[in-house]
Parts: sequence; C-alpha cells; structure tokens
Amino acid sequence: MNNTFINRVLSTDNSLAGLALRIPAGIIFVAHGAQKLFGSFGGYGLEGTGQWMASIGLEPGFLMALGAGSAEFFGGIALLIGLLTRPAAVVLAFTMIVAILTVHISNGLFMSNNGYEFGLSLLAISVALAFSGGGSFSLDRALSSGK
Repeated sequence: MNNTFINRVLSTDNSLAGLALRIPAGIIFVAHGAQKLFGSFGGYGLEGTGQWMASIGLEPGFLMALGAGSAEFFGGIALLIGLLTRPAAVVLAFTMIVAILTVHISNGLFMSNNGYEFGLSLLAISVALAFSGGGSFSLDRALSSGK
C-alpha cells in the first residue's frame, strides 16, 4: 500500500471541531449498532433486526442487519478513538442514507413521526468528518504527524 495514500486517509487538522463531532456521534452509533448486533439497550439483536429489515424489503434481512449493525458499532468505535475517521465516516454516511431513504423519508422530517431529522443530523456529521478527518486528539492525527 502506498504511504501517500495512507497519509491522505489519516490526514487531519489540529482542530477541536473533529473531536466535538466524533465523540457524540461515536457514542450514538455504537449504541445503535449494539442494539442491532447484540440486543443491547432494548434492541432486537441480529435475528429480530434481520426479520424487521426483511419485512421492509431489505433482503437478506440477517445480512442487512449484520452490515448496518457492524457499520454503526465498529464505525462508532472508529469515530470515538479517531482511527480511520474518514473511511468510517463514509461508511456511516452511506448507512444513514439507506436508513433515511428506506425507513424514514415517507414519515416526513420530524422525529416525533419517525421522520428523518435524526438520520439527517448523523448524515451531516458523518459527511463533515469524511471531509475534515478526526481532528485533534485522534489516532489519525497522531499517526499522520508522526507524534
């Protein structure tokens, strides 16, 4: 693998903005992923989430639940520690686009109607992190600066 490519993936500035976005989004994504994968926090686990996903046309449901849950759980961990922030954010943004378009868009904007405002917020955070990187206090910053 080319060192230039790796440095580009890890590159980030020393701003606190990335940290301010990464920590709350990482916590939220980890929790939602844990619901899907493990049934934590009142979730349905892989089996239940897979059945629900199949019922709305996301087939095969089990694999879709595994993919979405893994993206959220492991992507959230990546955001929390700031490691591979850009690729994790891209995967999370894609996951939020799918969630918005398949589950929430028909309910309108507001969360009170199961709308897409929360997914849109997480999408915006993910896109911002994909562009900016993890910022200060990220492993990306430490690895790319040689410190």
